Amino acid sequence: MEQHQQPERPITKAYNDGEFLNSPDARVIRIMAEYIEPTARFIRHNVSGAVVFFGSARIAPAEYTARTIAAIERQIAQSHGEQRQLHLATLDMLRTKHLMGRYYADAVELSRLITEWGKQHTHPGSQKRFVVCTGGGPGIMEAANQGAHLAGGESIGLNISLPFEQFPNQYISGTLNFEFHYFFMRKLFFMQLANAMVIFPGGYGTLDECMELLTLVQTRKVTKHLPIVLYGSDFWDEVINFPRMVELGMISPDDLNLFHRSNDVHDAFAYLTESLAKFHQL
Repeated sequence: MEQHQQPERPITKAYNDGEFLNSPDARVIRIMAEYIEPTARFIRHNVSGAVVFFGSARIAPAEYTARTIAAIERQIAQSHGEQRQLHLATLDMLRTKHLMGRYYADAVELSRLITEWGKQHTHPGSQKRFVVCTGGGPGIMEAANQGAHLAGGESIGLNISLPFEQFPNQYISGTLNFEFHYFFMRKLFFMQLANAMVIFPGGYGTLDECMELLTLVQTRKVTKHLPIVLYGSDFWDEVINFPRMVELGMISPDDLNLFHRSNDVHDAFAYLTESLAKFHQL
């Protein structure tokens, strides 16, 4: 009698096969899942637009760095020699970080004001077009989510799995807290949701998001009305010399009109709300 070979492992439907779904062969399925699941969730919760905040994960509240500075100063008073020099170097770094803490407070306040304004222009059961959205992590992202929370509003967190820095902050609305693996899919949702964008000081990630955004608008790959605020004029003027780029012919003078520079919460709020109210006929 013919013997039938037993399968190497129990037969499983492909969509229940964890090993397959996490393999390189199923990458396109995972990409589709990262698009379909958030899209379905936004539809369920009537979210059709957002005011997106970008900025550094490393900026901390000024009161936090003030406490750390006080602790280091006490250590300096009790140390000598090489240890004292190390503490002094740490103190210099912390003082710089303390100065950057103003941007945390400004992000909280701007987000709070935007959320209150958005709630006034959203009727019960209607589409939510001005929900604050961040990358979901610490720093400026946490500050913006916190501002929305203080205003009693919802906010979105588009997290990304990274080996360091990135973890969901406590102020994101539970139903709008997402975890992405693919950077490009996360960026797609930032752009898809955005009715306005605010870019605070930041590092490689923020600069990447800023430059991709400006490129998409400049090349008209993004054609929707999209007010953009570069927040923190002192930072941006030092880090990126936009006028010099015009002088060297790398960008056109009109490209400087793609964004609004601001160093004040109320100026940024006025620019954003006037632009949004005019375009959305509020």
